[in-house]
Amino acid sequence: MRLITWLLRAFLFFALFAFALNNQQEVAVHWFFGHEWRAPLVIVVLLVFGIGCALGVLSMVPAWWRHRRLARQRQDLPPETLPPGDPLNNNPLPRDGL
Repeated sequence: MRLITWLLRAFLFFALFAFALNNQQEVAVHWFFGHEWRAPLVIVVLLVFGIGCALGVLSMVPAWWRHRRLARQRQDLPPETLPPGDPLNNNPLPRDGL
């Protein structure tokens, strides 16, 4: 399994490396008010990808904080107040019909 993982990583690295070598042409990014930025295409693509990843992670932060706060609150509750089947509740689920 480790060999497959390393082969996949190597393939991904070489594919991205080949992408970078094939996209060295200079492109112009036109901003507002006539401003222009010139850079190699691969830099522009990787920069936009990184900004998108960062914005995605930042958009998840409030949900992560809410989840952590609720998990902490549930740990402070006594087990009898938790609903049946909750992982923090040690009481088993009630069996119907038995």
